[in-house]
Amino acid sequence: MTRTADSDLAAFEAQRASLLALAYRMLGDMGRAEELVQDAWLRWAAREGEAVSPRAYLAALVTRLCLNELGSARRRKEEARGDRLPEPVALERGGIERLESLELVSMAFLVALQRLTPAERAVLLLHDVFDFEHAEISALVGKSPAACRKLLERAKSSLAEEERMFAVSREAHARLLASFVRAVQAGDTAALASILAADAVVVTDGGTAGRVVGSTRSLPEPLRGADAVADFVVGAAKQGRGRAQAEIRDLNGQPALVLRGAHETFAAITLACDQDRIRAIYIHGDLSRLGHIDAGDRQPGPARA
Repeated sequence: MTRTADSDLAAFEAQRASLLALAYRMLGDMGRAEELVQDAWLRWAAREGEAVSPRAYLAALVTRLCLNELGSARRRKEEARGDRLPEPVALERGGIERLESLELVSMAFLVALQRLTPAERAVLLLHDVFDFEHAEISALVGKSPAACRKLLERAKSSLAEEERMFAVSREAHARLLASFVRAVQAGDTAALASILAADAVVVTDGGTAGRVVGSTRSLPEPLRGADAVADFVVGAAKQGRGRAQAEIRDLNGQPALVLRGAHETFAAITLACDQDRIRAIYIHGDLSRLGHIDAGDRQPGPARA
């Protein structure tokens, strides 16, 4: 088939949601992912010659752009922050929910990906999601095929302990979120601690400058231990009471809480759970990274945060 502007556009649009999901998982930042996918379109449209496989060509192109982004000094500094969380999103915004296995865009999976090196992320996603061979991945990450196999092994080993959180049933997740809401609204630290894993963690991302609500400041590093986490979360909720309305929404393919103030989204809370316990509480309070949660229908939720 003769290449035309229309055929280029059609081929790209057929892959757009998949490319957006790839860039989002690599970066944890939907806004930047959208920019890089747009950059990929411009490069795709300006390329010379035909592409045997548009899917493979475009996935490789987006991966290169993401690796360049992750190699920048600014991004390395941001990712080194102990309180940094991936940006929460409503997947309907990019059509991702129609294409992806939802556990591969869950907050638990994205947080785990964030702990991998950029090369490990790329190898894992290209091999397991896009079915690239190690020889193809080799040229992208600047490693030998044998080194790529080692990167994949290391990435999978790093994720292995948390796999039970990636595939938790929606019913179990929703049940634990409802119990979380009841305990927090009641100010019952014992009830909250009882549904937390013993080694549960809370991460509060208030942005590079941090965030203060009442007398409670966002934590610069994760806080661990069921009792300590319960005390912090209940205390923070008391400080924020009356400042926001809470709604149950689907974020990253799972039920979550969105807290809305009078004029803007105040914060979002996502959970990482296994079938029986909450293993991590992620409090997204960076106001500059809450703009991609307003897609899809809202669900009725608890009356107040």
